Amino acid sequence: MKFIRTIIWFIYFWLYLIFIIPGMMKANRLHRQGRLEELDAYTAKQVGRWARSLLRVAGAKVTVRGLEHIPEGGAVFIANHQGNFDVPIMLGHIGKPKALMAKAELAKLPFIRVWMKYLRCIFVDRSNVRQAMNSLNEAGKLVGSGHPIVIFPEGTRSKGDQIGEFKNGGFRVATKSGVPIVPVRISGSYKLMEANGNWIRPAHVEVTVLPAVMTSALSKEEAAMLPEQVRTMIMNA
Repeated sequence: MKFIRTIIWFIYFWLYLIFIIPGMMKANRLHRQGRLEELDAYTAKQVGRWARSLLRVAGAKVTVRGLEHIPEGGAVFIANHQGNFDVPIMLGHIGKPKALMAKAELAKLPFIRVWMKYLRCIFVDRSNVRQAMNSLNEAGKLVGSGHPIVIFPEGTRSKGDQIGEFKNGGFRVATKSGVPIVPVRISGSYKLMEANGNWIRPAHVEVTVLPAVMTSALSKEEAAMLPEQVRTMIMNA
């Protein structure tokens, strides 16, 4: 059954992207016309719908708590990273338009790279230190303008319950821009794929949005402690 579900899921993944090409053309038109607020809302709606459908086809049951903690305006969503389905979970079940800090390899995928562009995603080449720094600066400008972004500070999937060390980059984006950090705990997403030798199986995923951490008036010492502070919050959620 997991073999059949996996094949169906990948077929659905690409067919959906093909079927919403007219939507991609509309997004391109809004972009060319400079109607950015409409573009943000439209892109978030289309991508959110796609993300939720991917989770349904995978057999995921997603329970979300704490949406009332999401602030208005720019923010950095800091989430642990258990598996590949974390991205559709964040795009489909955490409200409001948001960008992603994503690995540069995703910019090579057809259709996906276009929607990521309209989500205002920022691609990071981790093998190029200068480019990575430029990406962090770009992310700071984005959240400073009021547009939220999602960052997985572990930098890679844990493929299990454990939570790795949090890297500093995403926290510097928040502190330099003075925007809140919104910690998010994802629990169980690895059971959809990574726990099964990359075959897709149904699973229950719990998502907990924690109270925002303000960054606008932190001392250097307090800012330096943020990665471990937020990691501890997520671990204890």
